[in-house]
Amino acid sequence: MNKKTLLLIGLLPLTVAQVNAQSLNIGPQIGYYKAQDADNGSVMGGIAARLKFLPLLGTEASVNYRQEKFGHGAVTVSDWPIMVTGLIYPLPIVYGAIGAGWYNVTFDYKDPTVTDVTTQKFGWHFGGGAELPVGPKIKLTGDIRYVFLNYDFKTVPGVSGPKSDFFVITVGFLFGV
Repeated sequence: MNKKTLLLIGLLPLTVAQVNAQSLNIGPQIGYYKAQDADNGSVMGGIAARLKFLPLLGTEASVNYRQEKFGHGAVTVSDWPIMVTGLIYPLPIVYGAIGAGWYNVTFDYKDPTVTDVTTQKFGWHFGGGAELPVGPKIKLTGDIRYVFLNYDFKTVPGVSGPKSDFFVITVGFLFGV
C-alpha cells in the first residue's frame, strides 16, 4: 500500500465520527450588554444557529439588534451585529468561544448640526458558556463574551474619546433541526 491509501484509511474513522457528531440547532437569544462609556446597559435580542461538527468543535452564526446611548443621550448608536464564532467544547456542556463580527452601525446625533451616519464596523470577541440539554432536541444556552469594537464618533459632548468595547451576557434556546 502506498502512503496516500494508508492516510485515507487512517482518516476514515474521523470522517465517520464527524458525520455522527454533526448537529444543527437554531433558536432565539436575549442578552444584556454594556459598553465601557455608554450611559447605561441595554437589552438586545436576536437569533443564533449552531453547528457542532465534532464532539469538541462547533461554530455559531448569530444576528442581533442592539441600541445604546453615549454622552447623556447626545448620540444614540444602533447596530445589527452579524457574528461568526468558533466553539471548543473541553467538556460536553462547556464551551470556549472566539470569533468576529460585522456591525452595521447608525450614529444618531441629538445635535441637529451634526449629521447622522450609518457605517460598517468590524469587531472581535471571545468568551465562554454552557449548553444544557433540557428536552429532546432542546438546549438552554448561556454565555458571556467580551467584544472589541471601536466606534468612530464624530463628537460626543461631555465625553472625551468614548470607549465602545463591551461585554454581553446572553441566554437562549436552541432547537434541533
